[in-house]
Amino acid sequence: MRFTFQLLRLLSLTLTFFIALSSSISQSNQFCDAGAGAPSSKLLIKGGTVVNAHHQQVADVYIEDGIIVAIKPTITVGDEVTVIDATGKFVMPGGIDPHTHLEFEFMDTVTVDDFFSGQAAALAGGTTMHIDFVIPHKGSLTAGFEAYEKKAKKACMDYGFHMAVTKWDETVSREMELMVKEKGINSFKFFLAYKGALMINDELLLEGFKKCKSLGALAMVHAENGDAVYEGQKKMIELGITGPEGHALSRPAVLEGEATARAIRLADFVNTPLYVVHVMSIDAMEEIARARKSGQRVIGEPVASGLVLDESWLWHPDFETAAKYVMSPPIRKRGHDKALQAALSTGILQLVGTDHCAFNSTQKALGIDDFRKIPNGVNGIEERMHVVWDTMVESGQISAMDYVRLTSTECARIFNIYPRKGAILPGSDADIIILNPNSSFEITAKSHHSRLDTNVFEGSRGKGKIEVTIAGGRVVWENNELKVAPGTGRYIKMSPFSYLFDGIDRRDDAYLKSLQAPVKRAKSSS
Repeated sequence: MRFTFQLLRLLSLTLTFFIALSSSISQSNQFCDAGAGAPSSKLLIKGGTVVNAHHQQVADVYIEDGIIVAIKPTITVGDEVTVIDATGKFVMPGGIDPHTHLEFEFMDTVTVDDFFSGQAAALAGGTTMHIDFVIPHKGSLTAGFEAYEKKAKKACMDYGFHMAVTKWDETVSREMELMVKEKGINSFKFFLAYKGALMINDELLLEGFKKCKSLGALAMVHAENGDAVYEGQKKMIELGITGPEGHALSRPAVLEGEATARAIRLADFVNTPLYVVHVMSIDAMEEIARARKSGQRVIGEPVASGLVLDESWLWHPDFETAAKYVMSPPIRKRGHDKALQAALSTGILQLVGTDHCAFNSTQKALGIDDFRKIPNGVNGIEERMHVVWDTMVESGQISAMDYVRLTSTECARIFNIYPRKGAILPGSDADIIILNPNSSFEITAKSHHSRLDTNVFEGSRGKGKIEVTIAGGRVVWENNELKVAPGTGRYIKMSPFSYLFDGIDRRDDAYLKSLQAPVKRAKSSS
């Protein structure tokens, strides 16, 4: 039925796209060239190896009006169709980044990448959709959503929203229902860190878990013990450790492991699925592995920085260099990265995000005398697809099909937008990348498309370059040039009750039957 719906709305999508494009094409920007004229509504990608999460084949892919129409060994078309030769290259679903923070107001400043610059960077790196976190305004989910709607008007690619929950009352409970039933949000995030700001306690966490379960929405956690982190920060300051290294020392891996275990056990108590964002340590990964082995529905999301970097940068003698690596949970010691890679390759962890949260060197300098004031966040939205290919596929740890699953398909399944997204199938959105496994890439702040003046992957080189990005049937990245315009992105609503909720009601029934209670007892005669 979904495919039928997709095909029926081809004409309306095309009309909407051209109206949006014509209204914004004249807007100039320092990152992208909107290009001249309207793009072809018909595309043929010829001769590439088409890779989905569970199958790959050499085939042609035919696209009309932003939708994939056919995948066949040979497709013949007329002169009105734009043809892209993908011989010897991989044709894959565009990446979906499940974890970003664009135009995010945090720690008395705002991230430098907004919904245009951040998305432009994403497209240059082969990501064609992302899911950003809406932060409530003074606890109000509705006000937060409305603010992010305005921020996203400049979007140049498809996006969705998660929603954070930072307080609890009946109004918040009703707003969660509104978000799920009317606004297309199917996930809610709970911060167990950032005491005095975003952090919530276990009582709120339980209430939130129960509400998520009733709505079919996925509960997400930032898992660090915020109370212990606060004590760790005070301890470092007392010891005279005020630089970026104090950030890592104040929030060790054991605190991430403890919070991950606590969230997992409370989710099990409620019997609701759980998604752990930015898994950075062996400690947290092992808690997820233990829960999944027991049959619990737990998703673990490492991020690109945690997979390939180590904490030694935080001890760099140059403050600007060290500060750019400050994020939470921190990047860990060497060894955690390899363990996270192995967990991805064996299915313990399920997908890769970025936690793209970009603060420039001037903003990072707010904490030059106190690491607690360094805005937390690193880049990754443009680098993720290349980093994961080089680190995981080129090393032989995963296959090309695994790569598609980890960077696109599983995210689409978890957030209930598959197969519209995350697949190259007839009826799917034409969000596609062409990756040349024989080409090389280099990452540098001088050539990236983020507004950041630094890059935590600076100087990284590897094999596997994304040469073409197609978003909604439009070629937006080709020959190292971006061709996008603000206002052409679409908000993608995500419905509740993804596959993670299948069988939850039967598990509840089994639990009730196992109680053997209440016991009928005779009243004492005394």
